[in-house]
Amino acid sequence: MGHPIQGRQVGNIGLGLLGFGIFGTQWRPEKISDEEIFAAIKAALAAGCNYFNAAEFYGTPDNNTLTILSRYYVKYPEDVDKILLNVKGCFHDRSRPDSSPEGVKSSVENCVRMIGGKGRIDQFEPARKDPNVDIEVTVAALNEQVQIGNIGGIALSEVSAQTIRRAAKVARIEAVEIELSLWSTEPLENGVVQACAELDIPIIAYSPLGRGMLAGQFRSYADLPANDPRRMLPRFQPDAFEANLRLVKEVEKLAAKKGCTPGQISINWILAISRRPGMPRIIPIPGSTNIKRIRENAVEIELTEEDMAEIDGILKEFTPVGDRYHKSLMALLDE
Repeated sequence: MGHPIQGRQVGNIGLGLLGFGIFGTQWRPEKISDEEIFAAIKAALAAGCNYFNAAEFYGTPDNNTLTILSRYYVKYPEDVDKILLNVKGCFHDRSRPDSSPEGVKSSVENCVRMIGGKGRIDQFEPARKDPNVDIEVTVAALNEQVQIGNIGGIALSEVSAQTIRRAAKVARIEAVEIELSLWSTEPLENGVVQACAELDIPIIAYSPLGRGMLAGQFRSYADLPANDPRRMLPRFQPDAFEANLRLVKEVEKLAAKKGCTPGQISINWILAISRRPGMPRIIPIPGSTNIKRIRENAVEIELTEEDMAEIDGILKEFTPVGDRYHKSLMALLDE
């Protein structure tokens, strides 16, 4: 069925583009050809996953998600109107937010330049709230960019319920991006989901597969490639890995009973909670450059009340070991 957002219809499941732009870096040294990436984009659109999440800093300045999309739109200009594009910015070196009026203007203009004349930024969001700038100032600066036509709307990322409410008094907030998954349920408990429901703001749920953990991709710390950035994250450390794997094993048991993959359970759990009374629209955005995995992630399955009760029971018995990020990035969360 999908969701109406900004006058457009988007699918129930979107697509995170981080993996499209990180090759050529310590994240993924091997290069992916444009042909492979373009085929993956086509596969996502064919599967109904047309809500894309990109970023100014996903990749090197001359070859990231926005410049890739720019090349894609040159070849397939008819697809611009098929994609609702959300872009993160205002985040220098992936470690320092700058959401001052000057920082907003500079970041938006850079993103517009990279997406190219055939592209369009439907939503723009500061990747993290700038602790040195009031959210009202940031949103006012973003609204100026909407008024002059550089972006179609304003979104927020990793913000508290209080920040969402303050921002919504200044301008319409089109989306809030948060980490939400079976091992990151905090938004269900800290008021963020409630605030978005009250204000009719859709939620973009990133890392719905727990950075691959909930898909059952890894069985031990040693399974992570040597250059994989997850090796730096607390939840993937050897002393935490085995404890966190307990959740994966429980999800795998349910998946076996349902005849689907653990990743499909994880993604469809988000869709199921979004359908509960009083909940906002929640669109999970699993990321992959693999066509088979994109199609797999797009499959919607029915989770019955009994299935959801079983999952609720699993979550009551499970507490993730380790923070979502290392200390420096945890300090940037607006909590």
